[in-house]
Amino acid sequence: MHAIGKRRWIIAEGYLPPPDASLSRQLSSHETACMLNAGDVPAQVTITIFFADREPAGPYRVTIAPRRTLHLRFNDLTDPEAIPADTDYASLIESDVPIVVQHTRLDSRRAGLALMTTTAYACD
Repeated sequence: MHAIGKRRWIIAEGYLPPPDASLSRQLSSHETACMLNAGDVPAQVTITIFFADREPAGPYRVTIAPRRTLHLRFNDLTDPEAIPADTDYASLIESDVPIVVQHTRLDSRRAGLALMTTTAYACD
């Protein structure tokens, strides 16, 4: 299949609420980068996290198999460090092959769950 997408993506908005131990993983607040590799070779992806008041974190590294999707929760990123809760951040996602990136947030801090999703900004 022909590769589609771009190699650099920006998600300018990010925020992880403090965790709520009373909620299941499915209903816990989270931010997700939904990434599609429609091509025929694995995508080697690096993610750099930017903050308002400190140096960037990362790179975080993931591989997306050919013709597969990966829904990566920012809450699960721990190496080289966890993204702090209750902190605004932005992310730069870079891939060695074209991919498509969508950003999704589930905010379960209130009784009415809020789900937001948008395509990330493609740089090139």
